[in-house]
Amino acid sequence: MRLARFSTVRGRLLALLIAIAVPVGCAAAFAAYATYRAATVTIEAAQERAVDDFAVRTRVWYRGAARALLAFGTMANDPRVDPAACKEAGLEAMQRVSGFRAFFLRSADGRICAGSLDANLSKETLSDVARQLAGLPSVANWNGADLGRIRYDQITLAGQRYLAILMADAQASNGRLQEALLLTGPELLENVFDLGDGRRDMDVALIGRGSGVVASRGDNADLSWLPQQDRVPAGRERWTARSRDGQDRLYAARMVAEPDLYVIASFDGGPAQAARMQFLVLLLAPLLTLALLCLVYLRAIDKHCARWLRGIEAAARARASSGRTRAAIADDMPSDIRSVAEAFNAMVDEQEVRQRRLQTALDDNRFLVRELHHRVKNSLQVVQSYIGLSKRDYRSEARLALADAECRVHVLSAAYRFTLADGEMQPVRVDLFLDDVVTMISNLIRSREQWVTSSIDTAATLSVDRIIPLGFLVADVASRALRGTPGVRITVSVVDVDDATIEVGLDADREISHGAPPRVFAGLLAQIEAVQTAEPQGGALGRWRVRHAS
Repeated sequence: MRLARFSTVRGRLLALLIAIAVPVGCAAAFAAYATYRAATVTIEAAQERAVDDFAVRTRVWYRGAARALLAFGTMANDPRVDPAACKEAGLEAMQRVSGFRAFFLRSADGRICAGSLDANLSKETLSDVARQLAGLPSVANWNGADLGRIRYDQITLAGQRYLAILMADAQASNGRLQEALLLTGPELLENVFDLGDGRRDMDVALIGRGSGVVASRGDNADLSWLPQQDRVPAGRERWTARSRDGQDRLYAARMVAEPDLYVIASFDGGPAQAARMQFLVLLLAPLLTLALLCLVYLRAIDKHCARWLRGIEAAARARASSGRTRAAIADDMPSDIRSVAEAFNAMVDEQEVRQRRLQTALDDNRFLVRELHHRVKNSLQVVQSYIGLSKRDYRSEARLALADAECRVHVLSAAYRFTLADGEMQPVRVDLFLDDVVTMISNLIRSREQWVTSSIDTAATLSVDRIIPLGFLVADVASRALRGTPGVRITVSVVDVDDATIEVGLDADREISHGAPPRVFAGLLAQIEAVQTAEPQGGALGRWRVRHAS
């Protein structure tokens, strides 16, 4: 990790901490997830084993009852057994075996042996039940044990519920058992569905498609835990669905006797919730520890490092407004940062000494420059006054030439007057300067029937090096127009083209004859950095665009 990418000490130390904390946090998160996943797999495996256990119990019970029926039917079907003795033997056996209520045997040669402990179960009723069950699909064989065609079902006779086991062989030869029916009480199978002590986290039931709940166990005796939509499993299934009481529950189901009988169980979410809580604790505990460590680390960085660095930085920045600011030095400062602060204060002391010396030299230099410019301005005023006095002794062309010279000297004098207005060199406002130049042109060059006016709408400024040639340009163009055209009226206009450009134009109130400008004119345009946008034509004396800084 390149710590140089971070510009601050705090950033680099924090990046180093993150580089250490992130792998640790990832390892803690992976360990927490692995533990959670192992717990959920264990819970799911235990739930699946519980459902398999109930399915095996049910299969074992039904297979035992079927074997007992097959053994008794084979023995009772012996031709040597009298039908009356068969019935008595069957009734005696049922009295000894609690829960068996009735049986019905039919041989291929038409002999019938039937008996019942309930008076409402007659031979004809049992025969109808056997015929009805024989028309329904039989169950598949288990583990390759072929006991013949068998049907398990639940029936209700005279308001009482019975579990029915039918063994049938329609192709039986004479002397062989063709149908054997056994009816038992549902309590026999209910005893098989024993949840054991302390099992309050699941509800289980044996469901018959078309016959409803055969047997069940659990806290919810009203069976409201069953799913709203019946779902016959194709094998081993596990899903989440809405129960009859409107809650989302987890279900697992196993087929017991295809195609109708299956075991379905609903599990309490307590173990899964405990696993999730364990996962959150295992995940958040190290992450919160790392976060707390980061906060303590950041606090230590701020208290023992960044605070003193910020003090040195604040002292350095405060020197712009306060000349006596020093970096704070305390006894509890780290030695290396204390050394930096002391070096900074020593540097400030040396800089203040140099600054006082430089300021003294600068004040002296500024005074000399100001005096020099004042001497230049005064000298220009003397030259202007001398030209003005000399102009009285001449007439005609010589007087006009001296007036032009006086006007140009005034341009120089005005430029220095405006740029030194506050005692320091500063940019000159174009509007104030050109108004002054136009006034001087009107006073020195124009005749009585001529007029020179200004229309200046700008707040732009130019440096003295550019404002002087601009004044020369205006004076030159106006002077040539005034000397060549009697009675002319000239307007000097300045407008803003945009925030950084002005346009200077001179216009006459009549058409005048235009001659070639003097050679110095091109030099003036170059000094001003002006671009001519309109050639002199008719009453237009020319237009130029000048860029400025403000």
